[in-house]
Amino acid sequence: MRAFILACFTLVLMAAPVTNANDSAKDKALINAMLNHLHAAAANADWPEYFGLYADDATFLGTDKTERWDMPTFKSYAAQTKGWKYTMTERHIDLSADGNAAWFDELLWNDAYGVSRGTGALIRGDSGWKIVQYHLTFPMPNDLAKRFTEEIQTFEKNAAAQEK
Repeated sequence: MRAFILACFTLVLMAAPVTNANDSAKDKALINAMLNHLHAAAANADWPEYFGLYADDATFLGTDKTERWDMPTFKSYAAQTKGWKYTMTERHIDLSADGNAAWFDELLWNDAYGVSRGTGALIRGDSGWKIVQYHLTFPMPNDLAKRFTEEIQTFEKNAAAQEK
């Protein structure tokens, strides 16, 4: 029985993914540079560069509850703008055990909106890392949440009443 348990334990260890710390550091550096490039391309309204960093089937979640956009919809929106500038002030990147998926969160500064938060997920494909989801939010201090969510509910109630 002891030999069987030892054999099973050995098989589990052999099957576990081996993550090389150097590879993880390289991947995190690549992703960090990619996200910096994403923000630079958006600031310059360089839409071919910007959207080239997303997977074809990616989703962008904007700050408005109606903004759950596939790439064609997001490209259409972006084409009507002169770009947007968000400067990263803090970023965290994590990798899956097999090194083929990553997720991040970042704090951003925008002159019009102040602090916002971007979160997202990436997958590694044949052409390298691609963003599969990006979500932009406005972090809300807990002490203000009740007041702001009440204002949002009132706004939505009034908007629904005007639609009738």
